[in-house]
Amino acid sequence: MFTDCLEACQSNDSCNSVNYETGLCVLFASTADKLPGALAKSQFPVSPIYAQKSCLAIRPCARAWCIDRVQAYKLVGYVKRSAQAASRRDCLEMCLGETDFTCRWSVHGETSPFIPFQPSPILTTTPPLGLSLSLFTIIIIHTLFCRSANFYRSSGLCELSDMDRITLAGSSAFKNSDEADYLENACAEEPNKLCEFKRLSGRILKTVDSVYQDVSSVDECRELCLNSPYRCHSYDYGDTGDMVCRLSHHSRATLADIQDPYLDVPEAATYELSSCYNVSIECRAGDMVAKIRTSRIFDGKVYAKGAPKSCSVDVKNSLEFELRMGYQDLECNVRQNGLGRYMNDVVIQHHDKIVTSSDLGLALTCQYDLTNKTVSNDVDLGVTGDIETTLSEEVVVDSPNVIMKITQRDGNEMMRSAEVGDALSLRFEIAEQQSPYEIFVRELVAMDGTDNAEITLIDSDGCPTDHFIMGPIYKSSTTGKILISHFDAFKFPSSQTVQFRALVTPCMPSCEPVQCDQEDFSGELRSLISYGRKRRSTNASSRMRRETLKQPPEDMLLVQSIEITDKFGFEKQQSQIKPTTKETVFMAADNQAFCINGFGLILASAIFLLAQVSVIGIWTFLWQRRRKQRSFEESSYGSTIPTPTLTAGRTDSLCKLYETHSRHPRHF
Repeated sequence: MFTDCLEACQSNDSCNSVNYETGLCVLFASTADKLPGALAKSQFPVSPIYAQKSCLAIRPCARAWCIDRVQAYKLVGYVKRSAQAASRRDCLEMCLGETDFTCRWSVHGETSPFIPFQPSPILTTTPPLGLSLSLFTIIIIHTLFCRSANFYRSSGLCELSDMDRITLAGSSAFKNSDEADYLENACAEEPNKLCEFKRLSGRILKTVDSVYQDVSSVDECRELCLNSPYRCHSYDYGDTGDMVCRLSHHSRATLADIQDPYLDVPEAATYELSSCYNVSIECRAGDMVAKIRTSRIFDGKVYAKGAPKSCSVDVKNSLEFELRMGYQDLECNVRQNGLGRYMNDVVIQHHDKIVTSSDLGLALTCQYDLTNKTVSNDVDLGVTGDIETTLSEEVVVDSPNVIMKITQRDGNEMMRSAEVGDALSLRFEIAEQQSPYEIFVRELVAMDGTDNAEITLIDSDGCPTDHFIMGPIYKSSTTGKILISHFDAFKFPSSQTVQFRALVTPCMPSCEPVQCDQEDFSGELRSLISYGRKRRSTNASSRMRRETLKQPPEDMLLVQSIEITDKFGFEKQQSQIKPTTKETVFMAADNQAFCINGFGLILASAIFLLAQVSVIGIWTFLWQRRRKQRSFEESSYGSTIPTPTLTAGRTDSLCKLYETHSRHPRHF
């Protein structure tokens, strides 16, 4: 173990530095300060660690080492105070004596108590067996207030800050600088009550700090990491041997200066510490205050469950924040359970608009002893929950017919229920397998049921806006008629409904993908392929209309609603919300879309049939009436014709009358 190597050097008066690889420790009588030219990079086949002894008056903490040093790097954008320093040690002491803020890092140009270096130099004087020395420095420092500082060797400028690589993990603040060195306080205390590890599949570190045998489970390995004598940030279990647990102070956030620090092992996995939280409650006379500390900079919101807008605090790039909830404030939903006992549920939400699997639920309680006025508090941390999901699956358009649905990642089972954080897929399918068209998707938006909140998942270019929420759109490996995008189940805090809306455009014979630049965890841009793109230009559309006689609709709007409920370890609700399914058929013309509602269609048909029956009834009534009049007239004529006393003139008049009627027939 690395800690055993350091203890061996500490107990040996002639030892001034060590070189460590996994399972191999070499002691040196000299240091890189005395022989600066002897320190060189060596990263293959493994990345060794170099530690140097530097004695200070007081040992500030009981950890194995106190400062991590990285040469030719600095932290940019978080400087709190600057001053001139004669040496690296003077710059370090400025950071140690700082009391106006919590200094979280230091960048410097020399070495000092035990100091691990990254990247790896070689001590070329007398390195046994050709062992290389890592540019990783450990210093035993005086106080816990300082986390880091920048020291520029040429100018002597010392910059103090209140951040470090861990608190800024995922940002691009840690950058290369040939003139500066970076020192990070390994004695800084961090929250450790509620910690989350994320799985990094297919990789394990080449060099680790500790190796434990006969560890019974991965959970036991996790506890060893959380209780290690140094700031452990990752571990792996069972990948290098049965029941073998390996710990390291490194994670992806601290490996920017190391080339190829991982071994690619498909069946292996490394678990990285994502963030830790400490929650305390201040019980006051008229309110309770939840105070939260986190190990990683937080940008989101904290709110009372059930009141995400009326009782919430928006947090911007902070490590400490709080939520105040008054006992008489109806908007914060504080419950009184017995005499002097107040309770409430609080949600820590990392995203500003939606609930994800990374969010935390807290059950807070303040208990007042009204006899002697003493105050106690209790914090119950837990995240569990069931989410019932109902979805409307089909969207029908004019040639081709497109269906949008939610399935498991393998696509075999359509999901009717899920939990926040479940691995799901959003699928867009052309119903006709023989269709000559393909499709692409853009402007995919998730909305709540009241249209008060929305978030864009796929932008107008067809690229994902936040790959932590939804990944790029890609074709199915089996057919080009299916587009798939992976995401983890989420919901809006103010509504149980999540509605997906997307614009889908057919293209023939195939759709060209769009190139998306996505920033990964280390801040580097990587290229992604997504089957979505901008609208085609007017000229391109004109050419397509000239070349194709039957042009499909330019845009088709697909809508799908899902009912989701969440639980954060609180009491189950008494009433179950019945899922509702909304089915609407959307049809699109060339440039305009209209929708047909099923109930409206039935009502219109009924009115039309009633009008037809009325017209037939009126026509029948008029026909019967005219028929009776005709019968009456014929009976009148029949009574006058057979009279024998008619004169010839009258007969002639009747003949003329009949002739007139024959020329102008009567119409009924």
